[in-house]
Amino acid sequence: QVQLVESGGGLVQAGDSLRLSCVPSGRAFHDEIMAWFRQAPGKEREFVATIKWNSGSTYYEDSVKGRFTISRNHAKNTLYLQMNAVKPEDTAKYYCAASQMGLLTTVESNYDVWGQGTQVTVSS
Repeated sequence: QVQLVESGGGLVQAGDSLRLSCVPSGRAFHDEIMAWFRQAPGKEREFVATIKWNSGSTYYEDSVKGRFTISRNHAKNTLYLQMNAVKPEDTAKYYCAASQMGLLTTVESNYDVWGQGTQVTVSS
């Protein structure tokens, strides 16, 4: 089964930009629904953004609209999350996830493949 590997996290200041990446090991993405979730300390994991691998259709959680961009590069077989104008409340561990549902979904249980996560810490 494919595994997902995230990278790109780190410590940044409020207002900075950061780009997260997610690559599969084992095989290439085909027609999955891909997403980014995040989990802050002491909180439930929450949806951030999702993209349909083939069409590029996207959907965002309200608090990141206009600041974050989810995208994919077919040639590099890589999923991205461009994070601009980050805020301290964006501090969390960010997870890449894949679903075979065929439709964009924000529901965590619809995703059956997860990465280990990459930590993003935003200082004020």
